[in-house]
Amino acid sequence: MPSTSSLHLTVDAQYCSPYAMSVYVALLEKQLPFTLSTLDLDAGANHAPAYALRSLTARVPALQHGDFVLSESSAITEYLDEVFSGPALYPPHPQDKARARQLQAWLRSDLLPLRQERDTLVVFYRPIRCPLSDAARRAAHKLLRVAEQALPAGADYLFGQWSIVDVDLALMLNRLRLNGDPMPQRLADYAALQWQRTSVQRWLDLPRPALK
Repeated sequence: MPSTSSLHLTVDAQYCSPYAMSVYVALLEKQLPFTLSTLDLDAGANHAPAYALRSLTARVPALQHGDFVLSESSAITEYLDEVFSGPALYPPHPQDKARARQLQAWLRSDLLPLRQERDTLVVFYRPIRCPLSDAARRAAHKLLRVAEQALPAGADYLFGQWSIVDVDLALMLNRLRLNGDPMPQRLADYAALQWQRTSVQRWLDLPRPALK
């Protein structure tokens, strides 16, 4: 097994990035020891030459493993699953694994109006009163439709057992659930269940600075 002594994760200073959360949870689920540091994205610390050059994309999260630095969360979680033993982050069947990666890519690239109007401050700090715009309502409808279709009836997880994609989907659903926006009860129950996972609770317990 490759050495884990030099695993280091860099995340945002408010611990609000859904992508940083995904990698943090993945490291805990793989039972890998790691150190953690933060960058003030509002101050542009991620664009400092030293970090930008190492991370390549100048974004968080970034995982350093020895001399190798990797950014982009789904690339990191796939790397962790391929390089290290321990509990799997992705389902074992090739078609399920492909579907999991499809959902990860979709959650990161679509639904922009919803991500803007129900940002992760809703999830990690407080709800907001502003109603969704027409564009955000359409995005929410799309999210709920896909989630309903992807989650088997009566299931706690997308692929029969927990995977990192359950955390990613639950976070997106929690943008609505934790703000009190309407959603099917079974999806609300699914998102709430994922939020109780020990690794997720560890992320939720991190000391967030007060909002300015």
